[in-house]
Amino acid sequence: MNKLREILRLKEICALSERKVSKAINLSRPVVNEYLKRCAALGLNYPAARDMPDDVLEALLKQKEEPTTEDTRYNALAELFEHIAKELKRVGVTRKILWEEYRRDNPDGYGYSQFCYHYQKWANLQELSMHIEHKAGENMFVDFTGKKLAIVDRESGKPTPVETYVGILGASKLIYVEVVKSQKKHDFISATDNAIRYTGGVVEAIVPDNLKSAVTKAHRYEPDLNLDFVNFARHYDLAILPARPNKPRDKALVEGAVKIVYQQIYAPLRDRVFHSLDDLNAAIRVELERLNSMPMKGYGKSRWELFNEVEKDALRPLPAERYCIQEHCRMKVAFNYHVYLKADSHYYSVPYQYRGLYVDLFYSEKTVEIYHKNERIALHARARLKYKYTTVLKHMPPEHRYKEDWCAERFLSWAESIDNDVKTFIDRVLSSRRHPEQAYKSCLGILNLARAFGKERLADACRIALKYETYTYKMIDNILKHRLERALFQEGLFDAPLPEHENIRGRDYYTREVAQ
Repeated sequence: MNKLREILRLKEICALSERKVSKAINLSRPVVNEYLKRCAALGLNYPAARDMPDDVLEALLKQKEEPTTEDTRYNALAELFEHIAKELKRVGVTRKILWEEYRRDNPDGYGYSQFCYHYQKWANLQELSMHIEHKAGENMFVDFTGKKLAIVDRESGKPTPVETYVGILGASKLIYVEVVKSQKKHDFISATDNAIRYTGGVVEAIVPDNLKSAVTKAHRYEPDLNLDFVNFARHYDLAILPARPNKPRDKALVEGAVKIVYQQIYAPLRDRVFHSLDDLNAAIRVELERLNSMPMKGYGKSRWELFNEVEKDALRPLPAERYCIQEHCRMKVAFNYHVYLKADSHYYSVPYQYRGLYVDLFYSEKTVEIYHKNERIALHARARLKYKYTTVLKHMPPEHRYKEDWCAERFLSWAESIDNDVKTFIDRVLSSRRHPEQAYKSCLGILNLARAFGKERLADACRIALKYETYTYKMIDNILKHRLERALFQEGLFDAPLPEHENIRGRDYYTREVAQ
């Protein structure tokens, strides 16, 4: 369902062709075409699909629809396009001959002129390459340089290599350069975000090389994109169109920009020493402005002048907020309707109806978003207090809704309503943990046992556990499941004193102060 939403977003918001959508989304063009036709027939657009739960969207798409005659005719011809292209390369084979063969197998198929029109339209799309003139606002090509700059430690004098990120707009040739610590995901996305902010607008697509931060698995037709980079693209409503492996003309523009960067930025800075990324980037920015302000050969204008004339107005407006990089994990909701975020050792609540289900957590520096089947079910401010709980009142079931979040007093009051021994036991459970909140799950589980086994049996079990000074949920649960409280009381073992023996030291032995 996420791929379907991405198809609609790229087609409607980014206004990409079906060919570019198929490349960006890793699906064949006929499949993309079929999805778009189904959505059009259902009156389904991207804003509606974006907020629709997965199961509802899936049920909607499964509605049967009879294909039209026109669709059937075109699909039958589309399956032959590659065969036609191969046959035309053979000596003596013409389109007329292939059309006659096509009509023999498809008597109700297209006439000769429509046959040639549809094939030529398909063939033209196959021949597109980066050699064509780039449209304004269409693409930004990005890559890292092969040669590296370095920052030098002030004390040891040891140089540390850093990565140089280069971006270039297709139409105006405006260049952006920045040094970062590595080519890892966070640095790459941050640099791309800065490149977009530098131009002051959003292009239709980013064309990266096949580095791991952008493409997890390179493929000529269906590369697997990095999920975080995909989320970045969604934030800016742009497409990702990775260059094909071993196809240098796909990224010829940025490779040319790298050579220019070597000449116009590396060379002027070659004898200077920098001790931090900030200092190096400040020096690069000065040289970058000089580079973009220089007249280009063959144009008679600088990159900035060409950008302001032909490309600036073609860019889409920037979103109000910068992209915030999010991490992702998948967790199961506990019985107390909280999920554990390992990065913070913190618990976050979700609506109690999702107990026992798996959910997706997307967390940034400031927020934690929790999704189930593409539907956001909770949003929290990120908290980094270990073993604490962040709980929303409306997430609780009615019987657990207190005036405030969980507290020890609430559990003690609940326990007292059952029996004083239960209250004493709950108090011991709470005090046995370094932080009372760590015992909340245990307390909740113990008190809920009254529903399954009755209040009287729970009180007896707590009385036995207090005797043995074992303050855990498992102790109470085992006593009740195996009916141990009845056996102990009936046989009089519970109140029987321990036999006296010289080797039985007793509790006081371990708690007395040892004389120095």
